[in-house]
Amino acid sequence: MSAAEGPLVVGVDTSTQSTKALVVDASTGRVVASGQAPHTVSSGAGRESDPRQWWEALGEALRQCGDAAREAAAVSIGGQQHGLVTLDARGEPVRPALLWNDVRSAAQAGRLVEELGGPKAWAERTGSVPGASFTVTKWAWLAEHEPEAAAATAAVRLPHDYLTERLTGEGTTDRGDASGTGWWASATEDYDEEILARVGLDPALLPRVVRPGEVAGTVRDGHDLPFAKGTLVACGTGDNAAAALGLGLRPGTPVLSLGTSGTVYAVSTRRPADPTGTVAGFADARGDWLPLACTLNCTLAVDRIAALLGLDREAVEPGTGVTLLPYLDGERTPALPHASGLLHGLRHDTTPGQLLQAAYDGAVHALLGALDLVLDDDADRDAPLLLIGGGARGTAWQQTVRRLSGRPVQVPEARELVALGAAAQAAGLLTGEDPAAVARRWDTARGPVLKSVERDEATMERITGVLSDAAPLLEKESR
Repeated sequence: MSAAEGPLVVGVDTSTQSTKALVVDASTGRVVASGQAPHTVSSGAGRESDPRQWWEALGEALRQCGDAAREAAAVSIGGQQHGLVTLDARGEPVRPALLWNDVRSAAQAGRLVEELGGPKAWAERTGSVPGASFTVTKWAWLAEHEPEAAAATAAVRLPHDYLTERLTGEGTTDRGDASGTGWWASATEDYDEEILARVGLDPALLPRVVRPGEVAGTVRDGHDLPFAKGTLVACGTGDNAAAALGLGLRPGTPVLSLGTSGTVYAVSTRRPADPTGTVAGFADARGDWLPLACTLNCTLAVDRIAALLGLDREAVEPGTGVTLLPYLDGERTPALPHASGLLHGLRHDTTPGQLLQAAYDGAVHALLGALDLVLDDDADRDAPLLLIGGGARGTAWQQTVRRLSGRPVQVPEARELVALGAAAQAAGLLTGEDPAAVARRWDTARGPVLKSVERDEATMERITGVLSDAAPLLEKESR
């Protein structure tokens, strides 16, 4: 390892599929070492993972970083949002974690929204209308379907909280990740005791919310990770808030992220409250807000369609009116938790490549439809759309987003933006800087800009029409 100009920090991204760790020079933003290890996720009706896997994966990822990790002065963990981690009195998982894309709690979500005043009341209170992805609905499902597990729970954590607590011995979270639970009130920036009482969750089981810039703790003895005792630990945050830090986002800059899920978001100085539930009114990790819309079906769904067709994921052909809604795991935006994939407009002359392009179009349609709701009225509608995530470097994804958005598209060269954002948060502990300013100093958003093309209004309108006409079918629970 070449000599670093400044202290080293570690940024971690514990996602649905894997844990990634970066060792970063806090002075320059140069990545001096990296590592990655996979997770397993259950299949079938639910989506679950054993949290202990995340800890093991973190250890393996850090071991791959070698001596650089041992020299780190601070660490921060970004993680998948919404997941319900239940711990017993010894700090061990009561059961596997219910992940964000486990939609079994759709019935509980609908009931909670109705019982506590309807969508508008929820949006004004918590910033969001909870769907099946939100942690509060998962706890309600657990209490109803596995009361013994709920009764055995002595602590409730989110995925990034779990790893941070194993490092420090302290139960903490941050405002960004807390805002995705459904029991943190954005209007007061505190836990909402009425909502907690409604689902039978004692506030004493929840972690302390650490403020931006505050130290969550220090690395304690008794762990098997390559950190020195006393290493500073930042509060961490959810994956989207960490990626926003990693890009050094300023208010109004739009982001479209193409990963296991698809998201559109932007930093805002105004607290969001969308009564339609399309936009989640999340907090960011700095003190501002992160209005965000999310789809469950993105790169994995399109890759699955490509595999079924026996095609490479880039083997698309221009479409001729076929529509494919790739709702293979239900859907969050639009709110159709029981939906499955839908194909309309198939003809004798439809080609496999056209079907694959239709899957890309269907995945991007919902995200772009939510973009106008995410952006404030004074946002620059002609600014480049930052395209990030695993799909961002795929030509088919890039061209689909350009064609359906009509906007220029910028693809940052930096990879692993969640881990970079966590590293910027850790660096901020050492320097006293705003983590977003750290990332801007690192120039993480640098990358080529693809010029805008004429927006394909016909395709957007066709998909909207098919979705509207098929809504009764898509709302039915599969048998």
